[in-house]
Amino acid sequence: MEPQRTPALAPIALRVADDLRIEIETGRLAPGDSLPTLHEITQRWKCSITSARTSVALLKQQGLITGGRGRAPVVRAEPPKVERTSLRHQAEKDLVRESEEIRRRRGLAENDLHGPLDGFDFTADYTTEPAGPELSELFEIGGEDLVLRREFEHKDLMTGDRAAWSVSWIPESLITANPMISDPTHAAWPGGTMHALSTVGIEIDEIVDEATATMPTTVEASMWALPEGVPLLWVRRISIDTMGRVVEISDAQYPADRTKLTFCTRLTRWDTNG
Repeated sequence: MEPQRTPALAPIALRVADDLRIEIETGRLAPGDSLPTLHEITQRWKCSITSARTSVALLKQQGLITGGRGRAPVVRAEPPKVERTSLRHQAEKDLVRESEEIRRRRGLAENDLHGPLDGFDFTADYTTEPAGPELSELFEIGGEDLVLRREFEHKDLMTGDRAAWSVSWIPESLITANPMISDPTHAAWPGGTMHALSTVGIEIDEIVDEATATMPTTVEASMWALPEGVPLLWVRRISIDTMGRVVEISDAQYPADRTKLTFCTRLTRWDTNG
């Protein structure tokens, strides 16, 4: 898509920001290049220092530059994108039948984060709590019925920045036959949740993904090291078994600037013999 200017008669700060944005989008200002100084902006566009500052702030809001707190703003390098595809669900189910050795080599860290689990600071927090109104409706259980809540986080060992985060709920009544599922010492389960549920006779038959986007809180922006203006994607995964029961619900966060969501749908072919 060709770079476009903001429509309508814009104030000078917006016109300056548009000009600089187009220079970034066309490659005239490359990642790592310094932005013109405030003085240079005032001279080049014949504007006030206030308008120059506003134009730089607009570029930050669009996630195009980084800097501040004593550092000169530079063009932000686009981070590598991690693809989250709906095809992974079948791959996870196929993995259930593989050996433990293979399952250990194909977790989230290896498949999505491109590194071994011990290359990240991995934490898991397990609690048991009442389902409450929202979850009880989705699981079709009572509001006081207990669910296992599992929160998982991967952090970069070098920077401490968050690399992955999710929270999951499973009705406790479904997993009482295998106490290991509720044991946080088994959080890095070879084969993941699908394999864990298979140990209590549950086979996943359908998965529904619901994707939404929100602007991050200041806490979330700090944890993910998000530049200003970058939203978070929320993906809710609802797992349904062969009996039509919702057996797990999970919510995961993904920074929008480094995530590619791919949805693959096979369509029924027309009957050409009719």
